[in-house]
Amino acid sequence: MIKKILLLSLVASQLTISCSSEDSPETTPTTEQTLAEQIAEIVAKPYSTLPPSQQKVKLEAEANEMLVQLDKSKTSSAIEALENLNRLLDISSVDIFNGKNDNQAEDILNVSGVYGVYTWKNTDQKWEKTASTTELKFVFPAKESQTTNNTTLSTKSVSSDIKIEIYDSYDWEADVDVNDFVYLPTSSEAILKIDEKEAATFAQTAKYSTKNESPDEFAFKMTTNDGYTWETSGKKGVENTAKATLTYNGKTLIDFNSGSNANIDGLIDNDELVQYRGKANGLFKLMDNFVILADTDLATAAADDTTLENSVPYPVYNSETYYSELSTYHKKIAEGKAANFNKNMKLILVSKKDGTKIADIVQHSVKEENPWESLVDYYNPVYYLKFSDNTEVEMEAYFSEGFSTFETKFEDFIKAFEK
Repeated sequence: MIKKILLLSLVASQLTISCSSEDSPETTPTTEQTLAEQIAEIVAKPYSTLPPSQQKVKLEAEANEMLVQLDKSKTSSAIEALENLNRLLDISSVDIFNGKNDNQAEDILNVSGVYGVYTWKNTDQKWEKTASTTELKFVFPAKESQTTNNTTLSTKSVSSDIKIEIYDSYDWEADVDVNDFVYLPTSSEAILKIDEKEAATFAQTAKYSTKNESPDEFAFKMTTNDGYTWETSGKKGVENTAKATLTYNGKTLIDFNSGSNANIDGLIDNDELVQYRGKANGLFKLMDNFVILADTDLATAAADDTTLENSVPYPVYNSETYYSELSTYHKKIAEGKAANFNKNMKLILVSKKDGTKIADIVQHSVKEENPWESLVDYYNPVYYLKFSDNTEVEMEAYFSEGFSTFETKFEDFIKAFEK
């Protein structure tokens, strides 16, 4: 839904009071435009001809379709079921590595040679494991509001010879770390069923040339029966490249690309955007109206994040001011990461239709709401659009929180691929 506050403020700034003149009694009064007519008039004009206040209105109107489509993904039965699986794994952790290491739903595709049937027991609020030598399967409710198990996630994989070590726990008596050793898959597949009907499929492949856990090539695809497809792929080379797309019923909602300047230049194929060639190593296409051009320095970003973590000491647990110090720690880390992002990740939002830069994309640390009155405060990174008049608006006001979710997933994927 188009935000009424922005639009009404525009109307207020543009409407004039028409008064009849005694000297011109026969003058026909000017008919005031409706709100919809004013928006349509603004949308029809190029961004380059509009002041920042009207650029925001045009942006909001054009982004509305994407916002609607991304918000629909929240009602996808398959995505909702996966979110509930993650929630249940948070309530009762499951060690799919033979009872050792805690995992999340996305880890299920990243192991091979691991078997067992895990069934959610709602009364006890925990998972019950049944031994199996042939399958890895989870049985659980599709929705948080449900108590009956009506969903299954079943996986199978082909093992590689890449054996990795994963930290599990610390043995205080022996003063040593306890680790798990598992093989990574070269391919894995999963099927999600709700009420015995297929709701989504997952496929993942990886190629390795060394014993390093980071593959030379990687591809992942999730397809839901309600129209959504999320694909991610990457390939190592002189310049690593990565790509991800989210489509709905065949229509591209988001298209991410990361690579060298030359690689991205080849993707800038319309005349309105040629001015940006040679200036970006990342290109995000949002529907048919927008692109985000990125000039990122991942190596420096990683080094800065490491420096940040080493420079902010974790508070001592038995301190009298532990909780307040922990809140301060979270705040400093979040603010530092936002500062590092703004330094090393230069992103701009551009109109795909006329090539006009609409806004810079910056990140700020925002304190989480604390409805449970926790003693500890937490902070999250939030994207903002910074317009040419230096005003800032949270990006999700235009593109829904769905964009931030997928952008974060893609950013994490790129970082993992750099290992």
